[in-house]
Amino acid sequence: MAQLRPQMPASARASPATHVTVVSHNGTVTPADDDKFSLRRGTLSRTGRLLSLPAGAAGRAGRRLGNRIGGMDRASADAQSREQAAEQLFQVLGELKGGAMKLGQMLSVFESAMPEEIAAPYRMRMRKLQDSAPPMPPSRVQSILAAELGSNWPSLFSGFGPRPVAAASIGQVHKAIWKATGTPVAVKLQYPGADQALATDLRSLHRVASMFAPLTGGLEVKPLIAELVRRMGQETDYAIEAASQQQAAERFDGHPEFVVPTVRLHTQHVIVSDWVDGMPLSRAADLEPEHRNAIGLRYVRFLFAGPREAGLLHGDPHPGNFKVLPDGRLGVVDFGLVESMPNGLPEAMGRLMSMAASGDGEGTLAGLRAEGFVRPDADVSATELLDYLSPFIEPALAPEFHFTRHWMRTEFERVNATVRPGGIATQLNLPAHYLLIHRVWLSGIAVLAQLDVRAGFSGVLAEFLPGWQVERE
Repeated sequence: MAQLRPQMPASARASPATHVTVVSHNGTVTPADDDKFSLRRGTLSRTGRLLSLPAGAAGRAGRRLGNRIGGMDRASADAQSREQAAEQLFQVLGELKGGAMKLGQMLSVFESAMPEEIAAPYRMRMRKLQDSAPPMPPSRVQSILAAELGSNWPSLFSGFGPRPVAAASIGQVHKAIWKATGTPVAVKLQYPGADQALATDLRSLHRVASMFAPLTGGLEVKPLIAELVRRMGQETDYAIEAASQQQAAERFDGHPEFVVPTVRLHTQHVIVSDWVDGMPLSRAADLEPEHRNAIGLRYVRFLFAGPREAGLLHGDPHPGNFKVLPDGRLGVVDFGLVESMPNGLPEAMGRLMSMAASGDGEGTLAGLRAEGFVRPDADVSATELLDYLSPFIEPALAPEFHFTRHWMRTEFERVNATVRPGGIATQLNLPAHYLLIHRVWLSGIAVLAQLDVRAGFSGVLAEFLPGWQVERE
């Protein structure tokens, strides 16, 4: 593992969070107004904003009724209500950032599973949520850099963009020029109070998760929140992220398909790494089919290649974390959520999927019981199990598979119906070491459906999934 701070001066260190100085553009230090920007930290304040979403839904229902009484036809009234709901969702989640926006980004990945009448007005706003959010003012940015890197932080750069080029759930990114090399770098800063805001949001969101159903088309929110809770410490410690990113950068160095930027410097709240210039993956949906399919295939190849090539599973596969470089390679710019997999993906995963793909329901059921996927007291039929697993298996059965929104919605609705009392979904269990794998797999399929990709998914499994042995058609 290469050292992550070779260019850090002696004065550059993680300073106490109470440090309140601002470094101006000429390098002078002046008092900062810490109140100019901070994430809302209080439980009541943040929960109140989150509750405004379901409360707003109730208000829109009343206005919709009023519009109908006033002569507006039902379709127009419903469409207006959905547009207003989408606008409110983006505004609230973007303002709060923290766990609220992280949940919004996760939901945006699964937009392709939502019914079209709900998905359509959300699509463009969710795409924005994947790529950006309201930024910190420049004075607060400078204060954080002084606190984290020392008052002489400007000496590290020969140029620094005061406005962010990207902003997300717990941090934002600025473009700068690294003085030691003269090359562009990305400077990622964590929002003040992000750790407290994330914890507050996750507690609040868990309590009101069921109230989000009208906004998400029935998509189950609680499992997503539970995964965020489990990973909260990893998400907010940039030292952990920097180590994971550097590990991936070294393992993929010189790779013909993938680029992971080298880390130049880091603290617990700041990461400086090489700049990756490219088109956001979400824009690939607008390309011609041949180009779009190639990009989609490269995206899913990275998700499966990571465990084998780098010993890491990238756990946050929403499109905002991927850039398509001019030469066609795929750049990956966020390693805040990963799973260490020094031995690659589990062999049992490929072996059991192979059984399911070949129609061996009894063998699949026995294997899943042994791996802890089926509750000990569960009464599950092999036929029902194979039907439930079809979204995972079907794309791998043909040389090429067309991932569409229609297919994704159909599978989502069918599988979602099994959540009824006594249904198969209530009798299955997801072992802890498969939680992130499951999320990445479903997210990857959802993104391919968003992009309308036709690709050889079976070839990806044959190359990267241990234990996968299925004859192609």
